[in-house]
Formats: sequence, structure tokens, C-alpha cells
Amino acid sequence: MNSRESARTSEAAARQPLDGITVVDLTRVLSGPYCTMQLADMGARVIKIERPGKGDDTRAWGPPFLHGESGYFLSINRNKESVTLDFKHPAGRQLLELLVARADIVVENFRPGTLDEIGFDYASLSSRYPRLIYGSISGFGHTGPLRDRPGYDAVLQGEGGLMSVTGDAEGPGYKLGVAIVDLVSGMFAAQGILLALLARERTGRGQHVDIGMLDSVTALLTYQAAIYFATGCTPKRMGNRHPTVVPYETFQAADGQVILAVGNEEMWRRFCRVAGLDELANDPRFSSNRDRVLNYDALQPILVETFQQRTRGDWMGALDAAGVPAGAVRDLHEVLTDEQLLARRMVESVIHPVAGEIRLLGVPVKLSETPGDIRTPPPTLGEHTDCVLTRDLGLSTARVAELRQAGVI
Repeated sequence: MNSRESARTSEAAARQPLDGITVVDLTRVLSGPYCTMQLADMGARVIKIERPGKGDDTRAWGPPFLHGESGYFLSINRNKESVTLDFKHPAGRQLLELLVARADIVVENFRPGTLDEIGFDYASLSSRYPRLIYGSISGFGHTGPLRDRPGYDAVLQGEGGLMSVTGDAEGPGYKLGVAIVDLVSGMFAAQGILLALLARERTGRGQHVDIGMLDSVTALLTYQAAIYFATGCTPKRMGNRHPTVVPYETFQAADGQVILAVGNEEMWRRFCRVAGLDELANDPRFSSNRDRVLNYDALQPILVETFQQRTRGDWMGALDAAGVPAGAVRDLHEVLTDEQLLARRMVESVIHPVAGEIRLLGVPVKLSETPGDIRTPPPTLGEHTDCVLTRDLGLSTARVAELRQAGVI
């Protein structure tokens, strides 16, 4: 990097999009912390409130642990400050009130009604702080007949229809290999909070961002829902094939799997040339995507046999050269050492005070002028409690010691 690029990077880092925004983070586990991590990555100050002595549930989730620190927790809590605070205790609620009074955003993922009892629900806080943006993530949202049901990712993958279209055609439904409902709910929450910040610039008022995990997973159904709306027929599991595009699925090469995505007729003709199947390009059964979908059972065995004759590397080289979209089905070692991802800083290292050097996934949103970054490692439990209480709230060290002795912090 030359001096001009270095100066530009330093300037951008100093004025990240959410610089000056303070978030009080009451979330735990995955959906909420994933939301607040996205805000923190873009410059927001995120003060994570954790239970004294225990912290976020995920601090105990493992193995793996790195010198006692949970790998799960480390993956979603960078760029945050940890304050241990029991807000069930009256003194703890007073401290939380002081923090909220200074905040732009509160994010929580408790079951609806849980925070009403202590006056930290949206209605109560917004009456005291009308500019406050209040983000909620719950299983079924804050309205509707199921609002009181708890929400867990695996349950919502089932309830939201995702498992009904995931897995082998003749087998049971499968959940995805990541907690997709938690993650997409966190993404929608971050999006909603950013929209509320934008709206506040015009109106001067905050608002409630109400994210239901069932809503979030249902929003992902897109073309599967369109099939149902158009036909009245419920889509079924189809393994790795696509319901409306052929060929668009995985094939076993001589030494591994390849995922092929032929999205139009020109791609189909190029694929046939690469595969040595020129006769298929002119076969009326397969001449259009509609024909290939209708005659899938005749086409698929031909493609299966063809792919088995060459290695994954051979296929990838030939398909890439011909401009046919395809990819290797890679394991995480292959993915997380990929030169493209490394060049885009999607794997970064930071020094953690307990775990030592740790690797984290990078920031996927690349802004040219005000980029996000990883500034600090995930915090140890209560790492910032004393600093926040003394520097931000003006408590004396003696008062902090009293609160700690009483179990409030």
C-alpha cells in the first residue's frame, strides 16, 4: 500500500458510517449478537450487557475452547465492550437506565413481555427517550397469536418451511449447516436499525424495529413461495437440484463434487461443447430450459455418467474457460484458505488477551470511502465494566467496588 492509499485508509477508518452511535446490547446467543456485531463493525460503540459471573450463554458453548474462551462466542462478539450488570437488581436497573439515557440504540432478543416487568420495554423507554431506536428479535415477533412462543433456530427452520425443501427427495427434511434463521434475523434487525437511524434524521424520533424469526425465514422462501402461489402445489425436497432451472445441481466428478449452474440457453450450448455432448444441444427434448425441466429424468443420467469421467480440477478449468458457471463443492479448509477470500480480507487475525492470536471472519460489506473493520477482539467477561461505570457514568472506584461486592456487577 502506498502512502496515499494508507492516508486514505486511515481517514476512512476515522469516520466510519456509525461513528458516534452508541448501542446498548442486551442480546445473547446468536441472532442479537450477530446484529450488534454488524453495527460495531461499521463504527458503532456497542456496550454488551452480560450477567455477572456467567455472561452470554455462548461463553460456555464448546468445544472448541481457546485457553478457556469459547470459539462460538469469539466468532460473533468482536468490536464490543463487555459490562457485567444484573439489571434484575434495583441498583443494576439504575445503572442500565443511565446507559440507555446516553444511547442511540437498544437491541434485545428476549421473549416478548420479558422486559416489560422492569420498565425496559419499547413503550416505556420511548416515552422517556423519544429519539431511542429499539431493536427486538424474537421467535414470532411482538404481535400475533404466537408472540409468546420462544424461538430457536432449528425449530424455526422447520416451522418456516425451510426443512420441507431441504434434503433428498426421498429422505427427511434437513436443517442447514449454519443457524440460518438466527443469522438472517440478525441481518434484518441490523437493516431495520439502519433504516430507523435514517428516518430519525428526518423526524427526530426513534422507533421500534420488530423482527420475528418466523417472518425472517419465510422471507427467504422467495421463488419457492412463488411456485406455491402460482400453482397451489407445495414444493417438495429435490436434493441439490433446482425446481425451475436444469442443469443446476451437484455432480460427482472422478475425485470430488462440482456444482453446475446453467442459467440460460447460451450457457447450455457452451456446456455441451465442454462436456463433449454436442448432440444434446440440438436434441429437442433439451433445447430449452423448459424442455430440460420437463425431461429431467432423461437428461440427468447422461450428465451423471459424463461428470464421472473427469476430475474436479479438469471440469473446473474447462468450465471456467468456457464461461459456464460452476464451482467445486469445497470443505471449510479449502474455503478459509482461498486466495480470493484472503485478498478480500475475509479472514483476519487479532490478538485476544486470553486466547492469544485468533482468526475471525472479515467484514463482508466493502465500503470504498468509510469501510468497516475489526478494531478490537471479542471482550473477556466484564472487561470494560469498571471503565464504563467510572468514565461514562462518573461512579467512583469505591462505589464500583460496593456494587461488585453486592453482586450487581
